[in-house]
Amino acid sequence: MKKLLLKILLPIAIGGFFSTAQAQKAEDVDEDVLNWYNTKKTGMSTDKAYRKVRRITPDTVIVGIIDSGIDIEHEDLQGIIWTNSDEIPGNGKDDDNNGYVDDIHGWNYLGNADGENQGPARLNVTRIYAQLKPKFDSIDSSAVTEAQREDYELYLEVKEEVESSIDRFEQTIEQTKQFRDNMLPSLPKMIGNMMDKEDYTLEDLEEWEPEDAQGKQMKQVGIQLKKGKLNAEVLDKQIKQIQGMIDHHYNVDYDDRSLIGDDPYDMTDTDYGNNDVEGPDALHGTHVGGIVAAIRENELGGDGVADNVKLMSLRAVPDGDEFDKDIALAIRYAVDNGADVINGSFGKSYSSMPKAVYEAMMYAQENDVLFVHAAGNSSENLGEESNYPAVQYEFQEEPFTHLLTIGASTREDDEELAAPFSNYGDEEVDIFAPGAEIYSTVPQSEYKILQGTSMASPMVAGVAALLKGYFPELTMLEIKNIILETGDDYADTDQTIPGGDELVQFGTLSRTGKVVNVKQAVKAAKKLQRKKEKAQDK
Repeated sequence: MKKLLLKILLPIAIGGFFSTAQAQKAEDVDEDVLNWYNTKKTGMSTDKAYRKVRRITPDTVIVGIIDSGIDIEHEDLQGIIWTNSDEIPGNGKDDDNNGYVDDIHGWNYLGNADGENQGPARLNVTRIYAQLKPKFDSIDSSAVTEAQREDYELYLEVKEEVESSIDRFEQTIEQTKQFRDNMLPSLPKMIGNMMDKEDYTLEDLEEWEPEDAQGKQMKQVGIQLKKGKLNAEVLDKQIKQIQGMIDHHYNVDYDDRSLIGDDPYDMTDTDYGNNDVEGPDALHGTHVGGIVAAIRENELGGDGVADNVKLMSLRAVPDGDEFDKDIALAIRYAVDNGADVINGSFGKSYSSMPKAVYEAMMYAQENDVLFVHAAGNSSENLGEESNYPAVQYEFQEEPFTHLLTIGASTREDDEELAAPFSNYGDEEVDIFAPGAEIYSTVPQSEYKILQGTSMASPMVAGVAALLKGYFPELTMLEIKNIILETGDDYADTDQTIPGGDELVQFGTLSRTGKVVNVKQAVKAAKKLQRKKEKAQDK
């Protein structure tokens, strides 16, 4: 029973798996959470950084947001959405001859020319399984030729992952139903017994200081109960979400592309998509965009990191795994249309067209464009697990110099600095940034608290854009190095390893052992720009 309780409640307690957050007004958000990433000790000192540049008029910097779409009409994003000035809106022509018709604010790679949008998508592991299944499903292993051996071993690997995932999620649905029907009604009394208090309030729960791990977890569960964030309705939504994953993410027979009308494995087939840069499911992308650049100090929602940005929306990330072709084309679009920074709050374990994405990333690098990528939310060591596209490719000859991979930090530095969901790696993750309890924009001019490395990545993209705008003489490579060099150093502190309870030195979780610090980055950027200006004057 205890194992069942932990399995069901942990995602709810940390809020790291299911999308159950409700829209919130700023006045209803805990003061300790609102804008903490800009202001708190464990945040990035963003507000302090702006005092250092108050006499500078910044250049505008374009940030490409490759994501699920952005609500470009959001009240807190007005004036910061990129507009393609070389395109005449609504005339049905490709005025600037860039291959995209009426691409006014970016492009939607998940729709067709009739304005329709593809729904949920399969995971890439499922797509690979679906491709290989007809070839190997009925073949005996002894009949596999040497030329087929590599594909056959991949088939066995993806088959096991897909089928075991379906089994696991079906079990989770059954367990969640048991929990909803049998345990949920008794939770208030259980928590009261642990507190030694029959009648207790939300304030009592918040003041309770349990000593063991189970007590701490139950405290969080009790708070969720009192706030109405854990109830039968929430659990029903979670069951529906999990069933949707089975029906779409892991369903080999699910059609996740024909509506668009292209060949998703042909990089020359580029005449697809439309200019609906919001699409039907822009929550994630809008949240990410707001972190980068939501209007500062307007008393709406949270404050964005950068105040000198135009957001270019590139809709290429569905509910499921992105297609490599879409990502490669989106990266190239951002570079060709003036972006200095690209944010990629997406990732997956398998890639079908790695060379296409690698070549696009190298194209960005050759044009001094910085690609900032989320490390992922599986509590995994990226030295052992892949998180495409930010990997070392087998065929790769040149290193990535313009790539940053970002882990998620929390507002707690006492053994809990690394977010419990964050991926990590002493060679694979560059630096950490705030990614837990982030209050930002969502569609329909609303706001929510979400968390993930998806939130940490745009923090850094925002910092990079801020530095480029205020110190335009610096290259993006110089800005990248400044961000890494000036972070707050926690390398020698003991922190809980994501996904476990073991204490490790924070320096083992990333290359730098640091959390981004905007104030220090601004100071270093100002110093370097002055040095370069003096050198030019000689």
